[in-house]
Amino acid sequence: MAAGAVDDGLNLGLLCFIAYRAMESRVFDAVAAAGFDDVTVAQGRLFARIGPDGTRVTELAEQARITKQTAAFLVDQLERAGYVRRAPDPSDARARLVTITERGAAAVAVARRAEAEVEAEWTRHLGRQNTSQLRRALTRLREITDPHR
Repeated sequence: MAAGAVDDGLNLGLLCFIAYRAMESRVFDAVAAAGFDDVTVAQGRLFARIGPDGTRVTELAEQARITKQTAAFLVDQLERAGYVRRAPDPSDARARLVTITERGAAAVAVARRAEAEVEAEWTRHLGRQNTSQLRRALTRLREITDPHR
């Protein structure tokens, strides 16, 4: 075992989740500190799944593994707070897309900066080579774990 490494018996999924939660906490703290303090974790997790051209509520629900009703409720809250809007889907007049507003884009920009800061810290801790290997391994793992990639 490498110097400083500890085998505490945690499985890979839990190890990935611990790192994810650490980044998520830092991002939420940064977003709140920038004045976007009215977004809950549940709303943020759904918000993060909205594509650049908009996403249907049914797709958001599927990706987040929540009911369509829960997704619609969270979108309603985000819409009232000014982060998203519903717009007609150009490919289906009956459907609506959830799109990010200017306020939402400003919050996303803060989140992206926080993500970059965390990744930079992790890279300093792990080293560039280990970070690169980790990114490649997790990207490959996504091939068999993420049906929405």
